[in-house]
Amino acid sequence: MSHTAALPAASPRPIGDLLREWRRHRRLSQLDLASGAEISTRHLSFMESGRAQPSRDMIVRLAEYLEIPLRERNQLLIAAGFAPAYRERALADPALASVRDTMRLLLQGMEPYPALVVDRHWHLVDCNQATQRLLAGLPPQWLQPPIHVLKLSLHPTGLAPRIRNLPVWRAHLLERLRRQIDATQDPGLMTLLAELRSYPGEESASSHTNDAIAVPMELELGDAVLSMLSTTTVFGTPMDITLAELALEAFVPADAATAACLRQLAAA
Repeated sequence: MSHTAALPAASPRPIGDLLREWRRHRRLSQLDLASGAEISTRHLSFMESGRAQPSRDMIVRLAEYLEIPLRERNQLLIAAGFAPAYRERALADPALASVRDTMRLLLQGMEPYPALVVDRHWHLVDCNQATQRLLAGLPPQWLQPPIHVLKLSLHPTGLAPRIRNLPVWRAHLLERLRRQIDATQDPGLMTLLAELRSYPGEESASSHTNDAIAVPMELELGDAVLSMLSTTTVFGTPMDITLAELALEAFVPADAATAACLRQLAAA
């Protein structure tokens, strides 16, 4: 049996380069960032150029002001030679038992309205029975883990044919994804956006009514059309990467007819 030697891990990029990239990505000048983080512009310039090495506390301070996600904050710390500050546990870890209980409580509390929990890359983590009822009848490949929520929603063999206002809803989802990429600079999300944009269909930024307060998803279910508004809930002040990257997506009725239909489905 032959063995292939493992390639050495790539050396991390200099911390100064990473700080400069994040500052520019947030469209801040050195003066803007230095003033916001309460440090001198000279010190920031020296850190970005590599003439000064930032301390661990300084990296955390700058990352907080730049609103850098926890996963990327760890990358900054590693680049500077420090240990990561934020742990990443599997959701099944006993330490996250209270998180799992909270998610289940929130999902059940949304019944009879659909609600689901997704991770950073939009994989389904958990959902309530109302969500399962709406997904019933889809091709089996879409219901096998890992379920990817955005692909399931926009693919022509998934939910897309049942979404009456697909151009508007597609534009809404892709814009959300673009904002997420802007916040995280995650290459995986960039690849996902390219794939979703390759699916057949048009994007439309205009709503079907002039007095709409938000973009609903109009989902055909038999002879009925469910009109639902989406809401997003995240955990506040997380210190664990897994927890920071979870989001609860809930769909609430946009009209009385939809609310009645969802209650009837649950009763049946």
